[in-house]
Amino acid sequence: MSSKSHAPASKDGKIKIAIDPVTRIEGHLKAEVVVKDGKVVDAWLSGGMYRGFENILVGRDPRDAAQLTQRLCGVCPTAHSTASCLALDDAFGAKITTNGRVTRNLIFGANYLQSHILHFYHLTALDFVRGPGKAPFVPRFEQPDLRLDEKTNAVAVDQYIKALEIRRICHEMVALFGGKMPHISGQVVGGTTEIPTKEKLAEYASRFKDVQKFIAEVYVPTVYLIGSVYKDLFKIGGGYKNCMAYGVFPMSDGGDDFLIKSGVYVDGKDEKFDPKLIKEFTKYSWYTDECSDLHPSEGKTIPDVHKKDAYSFCKASRYNGNAVEVGPLARMWIHNPELSPMGKKQLKDLYGITAKNFRDLGEDMAFSLMGRHVARAEESYLVANAIGDIWLGEVKEGEETYVKTTMPESGEGVGLTEAPRGSLLHYINIKDSKTANYQMIPATLWNSTPRDDKGMRGTIEEALVGCPVPDPSSPVDISRIIRSFDP
Repeated sequence: MSSKSHAPASKDGKIKIAIDPVTRIEGHLKAEVVVKDGKVVDAWLSGGMYRGFENILVGRDPRDAAQLTQRLCGVCPTAHSTASCLALDDAFGAKITTNGRVTRNLIFGANYLQSHILHFYHLTALDFVRGPGKAPFVPRFEQPDLRLDEKTNAVAVDQYIKALEIRRICHEMVALFGGKMPHISGQVVGGTTEIPTKEKLAEYASRFKDVQKFIAEVYVPTVYLIGSVYKDLFKIGGGYKNCMAYGVFPMSDGGDDFLIKSGVYVDGKDEKFDPKLIKEFTKYSWYTDECSDLHPSEGKTIPDVHKKDAYSFCKASRYNGNAVEVGPLARMWIHNPELSPMGKKQLKDLYGITAKNFRDLGEDMAFSLMGRHVARAEESYLVANAIGDIWLGEVKEGEETYVKTTMPESGEGVGLTEAPRGSLLHYINIKDSKTANYQMIPATLWNSTPRDDKGMRGTIEEALVGCPVPDPSSPVDISRIIRSFDP
């Protein structure tokens, strides 16, 4: 359980609550909120770890980036490998083969499924499922708000164990073409290093059958079932209702068409994504002021741990001045796919909603704590179908997946992709065949940002405002909202 504290109510009836650390996430995060009349009225999210990989990479062989940046995160190293390789492909002028593109999709797709299953079953399910009275199911908040009936709860505990096995199988799928997992070695500038053989493709496909069955028959139905018990959680955690996606899983060589498309949704309107409109701000971040109001291509990483009013090592990333949500909810809203057959059926049976696609949920239901879990499950179904119906049919056994590249003396490149938890950007500038500047905006630096230079709250901070806190000693929905973003 997160360590927590709350101060007595002040004269104006306000109570301050701190959750430090927020557990069951990857990284170091602290949440502070002010509660009045049983609801959150203000929030601050503090990322407490300085990583500094941008500075580690300066002066190194640019190709090191694809390996070193994977160490940013033990949950999504494959995403950082993908973004870094895309940036290097751009800087080196590499045009990868069709087989290289498809093999990368098979590697990354398997990692997507593992990550989504991890998030629901092993990071957030404990917010809804009563365990057998031993770790990792205890301790709890004093009032954990667990509502599942005994039979359903027992099934969910069994699924928790089964999900561990399915995640292992996903790791094996990644390792077949990525070399190993969690930090892959088989993806490099110019493509991948493993030429698919008949035997390895058969091993990948046989493992995938179990994963696909679990997603369609277990994961997706369970998410909707839990949502039927916690219907009120479709009404909280909405935030700004702005979102963004870069696009992920390229469907043609060198094209801009993706399995899950790019786009921006701000103030109720769809816009075309333009990477030039991205900037980072540092007024409330532990970085010097000269790092603020910069596009990543101009970005600087100069820490200042004594900076007045700063409270996070996350910079405040903004798109055209807007705080935007990234991740499965953003991608499903922007791409707007057909819902899975099970999702359609259960929405009609459990909620009385006839929904053909994701936007049929409506803004208020989709942009919510529980809406994020639905989006993640639906995206898993979408990616699994692409693996089974498209990429395993496109990949060619024995055909080259790599093109030889030449180290440039100078150049720059940008890699845009979608980590399972949101939009991911890597930028490299090369001078004298060495890395002169390297900048990254991981997904968490979109969702978990502090206030920007204008004082605008970050995405999760805004989502926490309005959260009900009937018992300050057990602020369970605060943790649920934060974890729904998978920071």
